[in-house]
Amino acid sequence: FPLDTAKVRLQIQGETKSPANTGHGPVKYRGVFGTISTMVRVEGPRSLYSGLVAGLQRQMSFASVRIGLYDSVKQFYTKGSDHVGIGSRLMAGCTTGAMAVALAQPTDAVKVRFQAQISAGASKRYHGTMDAYRTIAKEEGFRGLWKGTGPNITRNAIVNCTELVTYDLIKDALLKSSLMNDDLPCHFTSAFAAGFCTTVIASPVDVVKTRYMNSAQGQYSSALNCAVAMLTKEGPKAFYKGFMPSFLRLGSWNVVMFVT
Repeated sequence: FPLDTAKVRLQIQGETKSPANTGHGPVKYRGVFGTISTMVRVEGPRSLYSGLVAGLQRQMSFASVRIGLYDSVKQFYTKGSDHVGIGSRLMAGCTTGAMAVALAQPTDAVKVRFQAQISAGASKRYHGTMDAYRTIAKEEGFRGLWKGTGPNITRNAIVNCTELVTYDLIKDALLKSSLMNDDLPCHFTSAFAAGFCTTVIASPVDVVKTRYMNSAQGQYSSALNCAVAMLTKEGPKAFYKGFMPSFLRLGSWNVVMFVT
């Protein structure tokens, strides 16, 4: 969770009129461990777990839909056939992922806003998980709780497709070139490399998703407007802010998923 929080802080850094820094001077973050150490020094160790309750709520609701419905949706795409190709797996993963995102979006929005919120001082945007749900619904309407659903679903689809395809491609290339045998080091290398490729492709959408979900009402008219504002004001490099913690999270997750 601290890596995810560091990723969010790096992704919103440099954003003009960011609601996360209301009432505070600008805090500069440098790298993964620099961000974590700065947060601990300025806000205390608990700041690394800001939004944990909403994060757990998200994980429970997201995983229950994505994993619980995966086999049923896969059978729908294969029409009951015993042969399950990679296309059917990707379609089932993207479909259940989109359904899970749509259900869990309010918890994700609250999690991101807590992670972005600087804990030091009295000027806090939200004072508790339930207070965040109530405040967002009151100030932005129930649509505010589902802000960023589009880019979130897009990111989920990109991650699902890219990590599976790149893992297979990298593993096949390593085996065909006789660089490695079909054993644990090969699977570990393929999984970690797939995490890197996936982060490269998904990072721009992930940064836009984070900024749009965290934005104050009226700050951006749409996710596309957020992306254009980033490009014009901060340049293309802004789309890769928070790359390293994102890669470390995704790479380690891929190793767990493909190796175990």
